[in-house]
Amino acid sequence: MKLYKVKVNGKMYEVELEAVEEIKGSLTSSTTETVPKEVKSNGHAVVAPMQGTILKAHVQVGSKVMKGTKLFVLEAMKLENEILAPIDGTILQLLVVPGQKVELNQHLLILG
Repeated sequence: MKLYKVKVNGKMYEVELEAVEEIKGSLTSSTTETVPKEVKSNGHAVVAPMQGTILKAHVQVGSKVMKGTKLFVLEAMKLENEILAPIDGTILQLLVVPGQKVELNQHLLILG
């Protein structure tokens, strides 16, 4: 995993990318770790319940949320789905931005 800083619409985000390799027509991960290191020690990962596109983020780093607070709007198959906070906490890290396509179980944010 490599950590990169990305500037999107004037805001800086830190993203962690995993290298993948193509072997005989299929993609395989170069590491067996599936949970970012910071999740193990610092918080709870909120994951995408389905693949789709993030339409809107309702929170930012430092936001305090309660269980059930709307975090994101995820568009999948022309339907808008609300992603809600599973627990009370503070947003430690946003891992996606509006307009980004996400996969099933992809980490969206870290909640502490």
